[in-house]
Formats: sequence, structure tokens, C-alpha cells
Amino acid sequence: MLANYDDHPVLSVSELAHEARLLIEQRFNLVWVEGEISNFRRPGSGHWYFTLKDSSAQVRCAMFAGRNRNLRFGPEDGTQVIVRGRVSLYEARGDFQIIAEHMELAGEGALRAAFEALKVRLDGEGLFAEERKQPLPEHPAHLAIISSASGAALQDVLHVIERRFPAMAVTLLPVAVQGDGAEAQILAALARAPLLDPDVVLLTRGGGSLEDLWTFNLESVARAVAACPIPSVVAVGHQTDFTIAEFVADLRAPTPSAAAELITPDAADLQGYLAHLEQRLARNLRNELRFKGQSVERCRAGLIDPRQRLVQSMQRADDLEERLQLALKNQLQRDRTRMAGLARSLRAFRPEPLLERHGQRLRDTGTQLGRSMTRAMFRRRETLAAAGRTLNAVSPLQTLERGYAVLTKAGDGEIGTPVTSIAATQPGAILNAHLRDGTLRLNVEQTSAVRRFAQVTNDPEDADANAP
Repeated sequence: MLANYDDHPVLSVSELAHEARLLIEQRFNLVWVEGEISNFRRPGSGHWYFTLKDSSAQVRCAMFAGRNRNLRFGPEDGTQVIVRGRVSLYEARGDFQIIAEHMELAGEGALRAAFEALKVRLDGEGLFAEERKQPLPEHPAHLAIISSASGAALQDVLHVIERRFPAMAVTLLPVAVQGDGAEAQILAALARAPLLDPDVVLLTRGGGSLEDLWTFNLESVARAVAACPIPSVVAVGHQTDFTIAEFVADLRAPTPSAAAELITPDAADLQGYLAHLEQRLARNLRNELRFKGQSVERCRAGLIDPRQRLVQSMQRADDLEERLQLALKNQLQRDRTRMAGLARSLRAFRPEPLLERHGQRLRDTGTQLGRSMTRAMFRRRETLAAAGRTLNAVSPLQTLERGYAVLTKAGDGEIGTPVTSIAATQPGAILNAHLRDGTLRLNVEQTSAVRRFAQVTNDPEDADANAP
């Protein structure tokens, strides 16, 4: 209960601890802290309690069962770790502490970041794509194993092979699977494996921490596995362990034993399959023999004595010869009859009479054509003479012979435009007067109109029209 002491608030211990916890939790919401584990305790509740320290300070930590259940390693005193959690205060004891939510070995965070970066880059290059992966042979006869000669993984693989398919040949390429020299040995083994002509290459090792398995996360090893021309299987660690080499391999197995199961066929299944094939083969052979026997019997029943066949062929040849002679005789008679008919038709259509008739028609037509041309020329001459007489009657030359002249405007062409009315000229104009034997050049001095008399006609309407 809050009380006043000389106008200063007085807090109880519980209130102070509570206020301090709220303040700490608000200030330090989520932190990452690296240190060494000490005083590690694991009570029956499954919760973990330990102290995280360095050379200068220490802090209590708690990691509850719901958070530590999926941890991939067993922490113990002296283990250097990185803890992610919330800073709080245990009010009952006033202990400053970290409620851990995640824990990993120190240095593993950088390795995990490098792992993810390489994974993204190789995936972007298509090295994880399913379309580039080779299928495993259905019945491999030779397996090349790249692993530690003293590791439990090799023994697990050999045990499964012995149980499932002991007939398969196995070649071991011993290498170090971690530590110095592991990378070079694995690369050399991957380069040598295709020279042994195996059907499958298995790269495997047992489980371990991220640092223990790091050789299988190296880019050089991953690219060597991807470039292997032989179908490759990689099985590293436990089912929850994943490495870059497994992603680029043609097949990833969760454990070494599972890899051997996936590579090898089951001998018992093969024996059963072979027995089934043997039964099918025997049944097919029996059926084939029965079918062939039936075919032989049919052929035997169809066989005929060749002498009988020869006699029948001779008779058939004689029959065909007689039929051929008769057909030739009939064809010859038909041809003779047809030739006689053609000769009669040819005589009926001799060309001499026809040529004579057409010649006479041609001569008659020539005579008629000559007469027609004579008459046509006579008619044309008569028509031309009549036209000449008409033209001569209306020709101005006759008018000029009678003492008349034709007036034209001077300078208007060779002859000039005829002047037929005083309206077409005026005093001072130059005119040409065309006479019978020449032309006069005239200068108009004066014009005077002449009264014209109406023409008398017998048409009353015309008379009315010409009346003054």
C-alpha cells in the first residue's frame, strides 16, 4: 500500500518489484545476448534455468519447455551460446533475468546467414531445379560411397545393402567429413567417382551441429555434386538436417539408412518378380508350342502329292491353250468383218465427187461475184456523177462566173470570214472582194441598209407573221 512519508511516496517491496519489471520490459522488449552457460538446471517440469555470463557480468535466464523442445543441441555448462529473449524481473526474488525464446551456438548465426545466402544464390542459378536432376537407375549394380570409413553412417548403409540387395557391388571412397582437409578430400572423391563407372554415387555422413556439417554447405562441394555426371544421392545427418549439397543432389535422403533403402531394390521383391516372370515365360512357351503344333498339323493336312498337283497343272495348261486358240480365232474373224465394213464406208465417202461439186460451186460463185462488182461500180459512178452535178450547181464559182463577188474580212485567214451583212462591218474596215479571176482589196467608206420585202407564202400563219 502506498503511504506518504514527509510528503514522499513510500512503496512496498512488491510494488517496487512490479514497477521495476514493467519499466524493464518496456525498455528491453527483445534482445540478443551472447555468453557462456553456467549453473545449468533442468527440473522435472522440462523448463531450463541457467546463468549467462561473460568476463565481467552475469544474468539469470529461464527457457520454458514450450521453447526448448525443438532445440537441436543439448546445452551444458561452458557452452558458448546466443540467446534471444525478453528482459524481465522475477518479482518473487527480485532477480533480473532473461526469458529465452531461442538459443543457438555462438558462431552458428553467421553460419546460418551464410547458408541462407548461398542457398538463395544457387537456387537462382537453377541448381535446385527438378528438371536438371537425373533419375536413379531402377536396378543399380555398382554403388560408389563417399563417406568416413569409421563413421556409423557407412555401417548403416552397408547393413541395409546386405539386407536388401547383397548382389550389388560397393566401392568406398574414404574421406574426412569434417575439419581440416574434409573439403579437398570430398572434392577429390567426387572427381574420381565417375572413373569407377558406378551406377550411383552416395555422399553421406552422420548427424552433428551446423558447424560439424558445414563442409556439406560449402559452395565448392555443392557445385561438384551438381556437376557429377553419375546420378548422385546425398544423405547428411538426421531427417531435420538440411545441407546445400542435398539441395543440388539428384536425390536427397533424410538419413544414410534411408538413402540405402532408396538406392537398392529389395532382393525379396526381385526374387518374387523373377518367379512371376519365370511362370509367365513357362506359360507363354507352352502356349507357343501348342500354337506351333496346331499350325504344323494344319500345314500337314493341307499338303498335296506333287504328282497330283503336276497332273492338274498340265490339264489346266491344255485347257488354257485351247481357250486361247479359240479366242484368237474369234478375234481374227471379228477384225476381218470390221475391216470389210470400213472398206465399204471408205468407198461411199470417196473425195473426188465431193471435190468436183465444190469446184463447180466455186466457179459459179466467182462468176456471180464478177457480175455483182460490175453492177456495184456502175451504181457508184452514177451516184458520183449526180453528186458532181449537185455540187457544181451550188458552187460559188458559178456565181462568180456570172459577175458576182464574195466579200471576206481582210487579214482573217487565207480566205477570211465571209461578210453577209452590213452589221458585220463598219466604215474604215478593210475587206477582200473575191472575183472569178482574182481578189480586190476594198476600204469601206459608208454603209446603208436596204429594205427587205416579206416573202409571200400560201400559209396563213406565215402571212400573219410577215404582216407589218
